[in-house]
Amino acid sequence: MANMFTEDDDALLSELGIEVEKKKQVTRTPREERIIAGFEDIQKFVAEHGRLPRHSEAGDIFERLYAVRLQRLRELPEAADLLADLDAGGLLSGVEVTPVADDLDDDALLAALGVEVEASPITELKHVRSNAERKEAEDIANRQRCEDFETFQPLFEKVQRELDAGQRETRPFELKAEIQKGRFFIVEGQKAYVAEMGEETLTDQGRTDARLRVIFDNGTESRMLMRSLQRALNKDESGRRITESVAGPLFADAPEEGDSTTGTIYVLRSTSDHPMVSENRDLVHKIGVTTLGVEKRIAGAHLQPTFLMAPVEVVATYELYNINQTRLENLIHRIFGTAQLDIEIPDRFGRPVTPREWFLVPLFVIDEAVQKIKDGTITKFRYDPEKASLVSS
Repeated sequence: MANMFTEDDDALLSELGIEVEKKKQVTRTPREERIIAGFEDIQKFVAEHGRLPRHSEAGDIFERLYAVRLQRLRELPEAADLLADLDAGGLLSGVEVTPVADDLDDDALLAALGVEVEASPITELKHVRSNAERKEAEDIANRQRCEDFETFQPLFEKVQRELDAGQRETRPFELKAEIQKGRFFIVEGQKAYVAEMGEETLTDQGRTDARLRVIFDNGTESRMLMRSLQRALNKDESGRRITESVAGPLFADAPEEGDSTTGTIYVLRSTSDHPMVSENRDLVHKIGVTTLGVEKRIAGAHLQPTFLMAPVEVVATYELYNINQTRLENLIHRIFGTAQLDIEIPDRFGRPVTPREWFLVPLFVIDEAVQKIKDGTITKFRYDPEKASLVSS
């Protein structure tokens, strides 16, 4: 606690006639911030390797970049004053770095990494990020192995099942307020789960922030700041938030008060004389969802490739109430995807067509799947063609 001046110390010095100099608040320009950040990268390299970066053809591309940068900082007049207090090791006045060829500058080195850059003045140090930018990148990149990932893995698996079942959706990330404990996101192609959120604090700009524990579906984790995750999601064109699970059955046997009929699941059997169909007449079924009447949907079936260019028989229907037709149809087709009929038929103009909504599935299994969709347990099952039954997934 020594070396800390108090108001009493200042008063005593004042009585002795000694004027106390007050430190001025230093404000850096963005360019100065980049120069300092670039120099700190070089210092970090020296601390880790115990030597200056070398410009060698056999050296690491980043080491060569640091060598170029150090040489330029030594040639930059303003760098001597700007970095004087930071250069405790005398890097700017030390042993010369191996000279760099004129045709191998920062941009050339970056080009070797496959990074496209625009031409810029040498002194701009364009490729050096500010301290704030670098800290944000480190928050995202500095991940470590999640020691208790077995606790979180079932959560990621459950979320994926609910996405497949249409109980969750992915939507563009919009607001920082969406970042809460227990929420899921997709950032840089990986699912991310906010497992912990610390106490909210205020930044120097008066904005709220908090330290998070974020678990990723590849078994790593990061103790990043909320604002770092927010920026990562905003910068990632494919960044998404995953909505909360919509609980409850997808549809009911009968409407409740306020419900309205929105569609029908229909199961059809074809009268086609195609060998694959005629030999498996009791197993080949078309499963679809329509918002029209089923009879209207199948009108003119003998002219439509989707109905195998033949009349069809309606063998089962299930009415839907307040349901998303597309999601339900995708769910049904995903469940029976392993039993999809692989058949090609010519349309009325002779062009080959491969219908996608026909399956080799017994009717009783289709009925069982519908019941499991109703009670919300369907995500725990898959269809096994060899056993001709639903089995636990």
